[in-house]
Amino acid sequence: MLIRILLCCFLLPHALHAAVIRMGPSALLQTVADKAQPGDTILVAAGLYPQHDIIIRKPLTIIGENYPVFDGGKQYQVFIVTAENVRIQGITVQHTGRSSLVDMAGIRLQNVSGAVIQNCRFLETTYAVYIQHSRHCTVTGNQIKASATDELQSGNGIHAWKSDSLLIKGNTIAGHRDGIYFEFVTGSSILHNVSYNNIRYGLHFMFSHHDTYSHNTFRNNGAGVAVMYTKDVTMTANTFYHNWGDASYGILLKDISDSRITGNRFSKNTIGIFMEGSSRIHISRNEFSSNGWAMRVQASCEANVIEQNNFVDNSFDVATNGTMMLNTFRGNYWDKYEGYDLNRDGTGDVPYHPVSVYSILSERIPATMILYRSFLTNIMDQAEKVMPSIIPDQLRDDAPKTKKWKL
Repeated sequence: MLIRILLCCFLLPHALHAAVIRMGPSALLQTVADKAQPGDTILVAAGLYPQHDIIIRKPLTIIGENYPVFDGGKQYQVFIVTAENVRIQGITVQHTGRSSLVDMAGIRLQNVSGAVIQNCRFLETTYAVYIQHSRHCTVTGNQIKASATDELQSGNGIHAWKSDSLLIKGNTIAGHRDGIYFEFVTGSSILHNVSYNNIRYGLHFMFSHHDTYSHNTFRNNGAGVAVMYTKDVTMTANTFYHNWGDASYGILLKDISDSRITGNRFSKNTIGIFMEGSSRIHISRNEFSSNGWAMRVQASCEANVIEQNNFVDNSFDVATNGTMMLNTFRGNYWDKYEGYDLNRDGTGDVPYHPVSVYSILSERIPATMILYRSFLTNIMDQAEKVMPSIIPDQLRDDAPKTKKWKL
């Protein structure tokens, strides 16, 4: 109790002296911010502010009225935050520069904690929000849009590096290299974002452990999500839609472990989930519909459990490049299952092999896809059922469901 009283006595004078400062386009935000006291609020009137490299060195709140526009002139960064507990809200940041030496950002958070970037608009920025060596920062409700045409000349919408305990929530991101990029970011959450029409990935994870992404939509990206060299990631209730191309997928899992993929929807992707070198992933209660391949599980994967999922109207349900399968499929619904259920308990009486012989041939000889859906494919699949020889015997679902799961 004594500590609380002393803390209140310490904070009260600061709260009493906090001021609200109004400024218009004729003023320089850098000058206003330097003269303000810690805890002050700066209200920025609507208008055009051709100002750049604005360094926020003290805890301030900057609120735009009717989205004032800060323009980097296609040469510079706009905001650089180096103080704790800074809030920037309701402004437009546009036209940052490009450089091979500096990652030009609309707002850069640098070695800070407690920063909030909220309800801002970012237009044609190389990097919209760039977070480095920071923690407990929030990026929420922002509109981020660029029109990048190639990876080398573009940056990421929200880029986080060597940071911890971030919250990325409710943002809409389009037209960047990666919509959201995490590298060495731990203990963070990515929630309720929409990432679309990005050149490479909607979301890109590298070496980022103990993170969660949930209720996001990734559509029409070069590829949906890539999770690489990572452990303990929870991926739930996301939508992966129409990430389509020669080397595209809903999720790429490369060398990840001890993670969970639950309650997601994969629809109209070239590949729903591509797994390589991954282990101990629990994949359950997902919907795979109208994909080219629902799952491609490479032989380098082991101890993964795939259960209680729905596989509906996919060209291929599962493909693999090996002759052994060290993963478990059980209790999934397969619309191609032709077995019977004599006791009507909802579980098929004979196992289901989700890998077709044609998917194995196309894995080894991609050119054979030109004959897909010809009478030859049906003949080969029927022959394999009678005299199985190519399909890995371990890759089977011993308890296939005869009715779709209600997900």
